Amino acid sequence: MKKRSVLLAFFLLLILFLSLFALPQPSPDKLKVYISVDIEGIGGVVSRMQTSGEEYQRFRRFMTQEVNAAIEGAFACGATEVMVSDSHGSGQNILIEELNKEVKLIRDWPRPLIMMEGIDETFDAVFLIGYHAKEGSRDATLAHTMSGSRIFDIKLNGNSVPEAGFNGAIAGHFGVPVALISGDQTIVAQAKEMLGDIEGVVVKEGIGTIAKTIHPEKAQKLIKEGAIRALKRLNDFQPFKLQTPITLEITFKDEVYASLVGMLPGVKQLDGRTISFTGKDMVEVSKFLSAILFL
Repeated sequence: MKKRSVLLAFFLLLILFLSLFALPQPSPDKLKVYISVDIEGIGGVVSRMQTSGEEYQRFRRFMTQEVNAAIEGAFACGATEVMVSDSHGSGQNILIEELNKEVKLIRDWPRPLIMMEGIDETFDAVFLIGYHAKEGSRDATLAHTMSGSRIFDIKLNGNSVPEAGFNGAIAGHFGVPVALISGDQTIVAQAKEMLGDIEGVVVKEGIGTIAKTIHPEKAQKLIKEGAIRALKRLNDFQPFKLQTPITLEITFKDEVYASLVGMLPGVKQLDGRTISFTGKDMVEVSKFLSAILFL
């Protein structure tokens, strides 16, 4: 009888011990998510008619809705704070009255950290929503790099990068990993090649210079689900850190820009269209590029 009681007590303790591990893990005190959003990678966007032309007003609403989908996914997964960077064109695209009321919004230019203004070491994850492939990419919708009118290519430490790579390196400077990117299949592939096996949400398929796209509501649903998956796997991601000092190379589309920028102290002109600048870190490199973009 005594032996049976001891065995019963042992099994009860074992069940209690195992049940503790089955309970949901407590949420962290904070989970801060930074969202940088562009428009060229938004579902349905295929031409300048949507990014700045006669259909812009419709598609800035879809841009706002895709951001809201990412925000909803973040909050559903325990985020305690979300900051959004409006990073297309004027920097004033998101319909602020339709944006989730619980977030903070970065608007307008110029910004020292350009598309990543406001990021710091207190954030836990970065989402890149509505992003596009770098200039010259095949099967990519509205591909360009930073400035479609001025810049052909940007390299960091000798490697050509899309905007997602440049911005991922800024986040990496602060120890924050990129966890999610949305856009066409080409930028998702480019981002994964540089940033690792992050969550990628394909909302359209680039076919040459056109695209096969999906319904806006389906794109929003996929982005929300992607945001939840990304935060559930947050420990799988690593910050994209570059070796310092960092050498920035910019290849302009026009030789005049290279000649002008090449006159600045600390800048080398490498050929007719390419200059280089070396900064101590990504913050310094970003400030230099911001000055070039907005002068």
